[in-house]
Amino acid sequence: MELIRNQFFIGFCINFSLIYIFCKIPLMTKGGWISAGILGTILWGCFSWQGWMSVVIYLLFGSLVTKIGFKFKKEQGIAEKRGGRRGPENVWGSAATGLFFAIMTKFNAPNAVMFKIGFAASFAAKLADTFGSEIGKRFGKDTYLITSLKKVERGTEGGISLEGTLASVLGSIFMAFIMLRLSIISTKSHFIIVAVSGLLATLSESIIGARFQNKYKLSNEMVNAMQTSIASVFAIFGLILYSYFVN
Repeated sequence: MELIRNQFFIGFCINFSLIYIFCKIPLMTKGGWISAGILGTILWGCFSWQGWMSVVIYLLFGSLVTKIGFKFKKEQGIAEKRGGRRGPENVWGSAATGLFFAIMTKFNAPNAVMFKIGFAASFAAKLADTFGSEIGKRFGKDTYLITSLKKVERGTEGGISLEGTLASVLGSIFMAFIMLRLSIISTKSHFIIVAVSGLLATLSESIIGARFQNKYKLSNEMVNAMQTSIASVFAIFGLILYSYFVN
């Protein structure tokens, strides 16, 4: 218990010291930075520096890819609000699922591997979504509604492009690789499960966007939470199936 308290204290000191130094960088709003500090503190306490670093990498690459072609996307009216800076709603909409699984590793250690798989898949899905959305909106030549393959305008909810889909594949693989290198997940089979789950959840998110988002007035943050949850469910189910057939 003492070790756990020390880990959370260390995480708090590191996160808020770094935020104090780097908060002038226009990656987040003030509320976004505070939320990131809280998130980072809890992740450090649950997963030590590896879990913290995995999410820092996600936030960094997610923010950077948002800046690609930002002027063009702004002219088209499809750019992220606030110049691409993340607010608290963005932080928690993207990270709530992963945070849940991180905390669960502390309460249910025998199932830690399963919870780590769920954690990794949630962020693989989110980076895949960000890569696909931002690259697709800038470089996608043709955009199609995923449910009907009808051609639609860039930025349409549920719209996908070849370029954006390939970017989603890259984003999911990249995030799964980071999770593997940081030992959040530990085997090649886990890597495959996380990468595939992240991509499938991203495609599922497009279906939700096309069929339900406007109909039920779902916010982007709610859809993000649904997407990351779907990714975690896919990954855990995939792990269970793999374990059943291999063993």
